[in-house]
Amino acid sequence: MQLEVHKNCEEKMKKTINVLKEELHSIRAGRANPALLDRIMVNYYGTPTPLKQIASISAPEPRLLVIQPYDTNSIKDIEKAITQSDLGINPSNDGKVVRLAIPMLTEERRKELIKVVKKTGEDAKIAIRNERRDANDSLKKMHKNNELTDDDLKRAEDEVQKLTDKYIDIIDELVNKKEKEVLEV
Repeated sequence: MQLEVHKNCEEKMKKTINVLKEELHSIRAGRANPALLDRIMVNYYGTPTPLKQIASISAPEPRLLVIQPYDTNSIKDIEKAITQSDLGINPSNDGKVVRLAIPMLTEERRKELIKVVKKTGEDAKIAIRNERRDANDSLKKMHKNNELTDDDLKRAEDEVQKLTDKYIDIIDELVNKKEKEVLEV
């Protein structure tokens, strides 16, 4: 029974790490990365549609993204969605493709992005700690119902803490890696 609690806890922690990775990928770090556009929704024939579903996105150069829409009629909608997003990049088009020139990050913008990265990491740590609390609550409930002995409860809580420490370390590692990427000139 306690193994099931540990398994559920670890699955939820893994999901938290995956969400964190996705969020960190979408933070601009001075280099062209198609993942920057993952959260862009385009009003495609009246329906909000993810950009990557209506166009192919490539990075032919370190500071350039090229968006090739499957339907050239959607170019204006794509440009509008990018302009309205929080990317701070102005798109240009030649009638067939949309180009995004990724500008160099200013020192001030880098500091802002590092704050965003740290906040995202802290939110993930909070989620991990919430998973720890939920798992420990389940274990205590099992102890209260005489399904676990005192020693088993202690061992199970220690195991949950080890999982928590492991995933907190992974979060720290991901955040540090992203900070270095943002600071890279």
